[in-house]
Amino acid sequence: MKVKTLNLSKSFIVDNKKIDVIKNINFESDENGITIILGKSGCGKTTFLRLLSGLEKSDSGDVIIENNAKISIVFQEPRLMPWLNVFDNITFGMDKKIKKDKNDDIYKLIDMIGLNGFYKAYPSQLSLGMMQRVSIARALANDGDIILMDEPFASLDYFTRETLQNEIINIYKLNKKSIIFVTHSIDEALILGSKIIIFEKGLIKKEYDLSKIEYRRNILSDELINIKKDILNSIKN
Repeated sequence: MKVKTLNLSKSFIVDNKKIDVIKNINFESDENGITIILGKSGCGKTTFLRLLSGLEKSDSGDVIIENNAKISIVFQEPRLMPWLNVFDNITFGMDKKIKKDKNDDIYKLIDMIGLNGFYKAYPSQLSLGMMQRVSIARALANDGDIILMDEPFASLDYFTRETLQNEIINIYKLNKKSIIFVTHSIDEALILGSKIIIFEKGLIKKEYDLSKIEYRRNILSDELINIKKDILNSIKN
């Protein structure tokens, strides 16, 4: 499934001054791949993702969701209900009949994200990394055809981040979901992306096609080091 934008623009009024955050962007996600939105803080990445999800309304332009695909979103923070256990957080808001029909699938999903045995655990009993896994599982359980992820690992330590990056790759391989993933980490973009789009000051500056590079990737390979150098040069200039 694809997401496209046509001449998408968004501005905010701050201290009676208009600030253009997204400027006439034409975008197309990688179909059934992992599209990375990469850029410095303040370049418009999160606003763009919120426009795709419908959480923000554009000033002009269009967001086109192929075949009316269902969108799920994973935020920077887990946003779990503290009074609900893992299973109930994942199925929160789900119709009772659907929840009953998918009962076995939910348990398999919890196992898949590495939380076997934590079905009845509450958020206060989980690490931050474990809570973020629950958020990812919730997005999958709601059958999103397209999953938007807004810097979901930004606050995690290196080792937890690496583990969850591998989980995202596993989820992609098993479910073939279309994922749009926002990050400011070049290494993370190189590890995950089938397509990398560089944002700068609300504009798309450059795109990279990594679809031919197989997972699991060695970011110290000559090919990825050269791409990283080019990305760094693009961001600096």
